Amino acid sequence: MSAHSPAQSKSDPFEAARRIRLICLDVDGVLTDGGLWIDDRGREFKRFDVRDGLGIRRWIEAGGEIAAVTGRPGAAVRHRLRELGVDRLATSSGDKVPAVEAVLAELGLEWSQVAMIGDDVPDLPVFARCGLSIAVADATPPVLAAATWTTTRPGGRGAVREAIERLLEAQHRRPGPTEAG
Repeated sequence: MSAHSPAQSKSDPFEAARRIRLICLDVDGVLTDGGLWIDDRGREFKRFDVRDGLGIRRWIEAGGEIAAVTGRPGAAVRHRLRELGVDRLATSSGDKVPAVEAVLAELGLEWSQVAMIGDDVPDLPVFARCGLSIAVADATPPVLAAATWTTTRPGGRGAVREAIERLLEAQHRRPGPTEAG
């Protein structure tokens, strides 16, 4: 994962990483590869990477919080999050900031304790406020430019796992082995 300077100057990214308690994840393009599979009956299907699931479980086992923030909270997303033990699904109709603020209020956390993993323009307002902004490798150019960290892996292909392992390393936290995600 490479670190580069975001549009807004932030403190040392590794110091910021040590403060993170909540990871907010975009879904389409981060937990998935951004593609939508829709059958002839209009049913939507999504592909999730099992490595990302294991990373999410490890973060939770280490005491961290996870929230998915999306404008498309379909049944597949709800099912996948539930099986991973993620009970915070924040939906937005464009602006993700109020959705994240509601999670922060619920958990009693501050923006500096949030890492956002995103891939596209709707994630930028959260990037501007959070303690650590992380773009997946195949994010759009504005998101790549605004990110504090960029993963080497693309969305839906292990980027979330990579980011979580980096955060755990920065925080010197090592959860035990867990079942496959």
